Amino acid sequence: MMTNLFSTFDPATSTNLSLNWISVSLGILFLPSMFWLIPSRINLAWIKITSTLHNEFKILLKINKMKGSTLIFISLFSLILFNNFLSLFPYVFSSTSHLALTLTLALPLWLSFMIYGWINNTIHMLAHLVPQGTPPVLMPFMVCIETISNIIRPGTLAIRLTANMIAGHLLLTLLGNTGPSMSMIMLNLLMITQILLLILESAVAVIQSYVFSILSTLYSSEVN
Repeated sequence: MMTNLFSTFDPATSTNLSLNWISVSLGILFLPSMFWLIPSRINLAWIKITSTLHNEFKILLKINKMKGSTLIFISLFSLILFNNFLSLFPYVFSSTSHLALTLTLALPLWLSFMIYGWINNTIHMLAHLVPQGTPPVLMPFMVCIETISNIIRPGTLAIRLTANMIAGHLLLTLLGNTGPSMSMIMLNLLMITQILLLILESAVAVIQSYVFSILSTLYSSEVN
């Protein structure tokens, strides 16, 4: 039972190679539709989403002229969203439920922000360690607390996304495995529950993508 339950998160295929990681690149399949002569409604909706994200990230980053500065965060949102959403389809590997991927996205971003901030804005970074209005007696403790909170940021980013994706997939798998032993009435209730959970997981897929990208943008704005 436990083996079957967690087999959906196994990147290995029948050839004992981790070929399921190829599913990370499935989002590329959506790119050709962006170049159609007559854009579809999905394309128009996606353009609206990206423009809204650009305006939000631009405010957080406090920039006006550099339009390319938000591109990395919009790309990050797109990558996580495509992987979260496609993993809800049958037989598609859930790559964002692995720390190997989420930590690979979070750690280099955090390191680059920290290195840039401490080299170029050292005084500003030191001032962030002591919040304004802190009593002198509490300053050493606040420095320790702020330092720890900065260090654990990539871990919290990665674990938040991974835990949310694993929880939803496990719940759907557990409910699906109980289907064969149920009566017809209970089976109908189970199907309704599964549909509602799938809608909830679709919302979680979008929300977690947004949370990951918006927090990365906030961490970036703190070093400027």
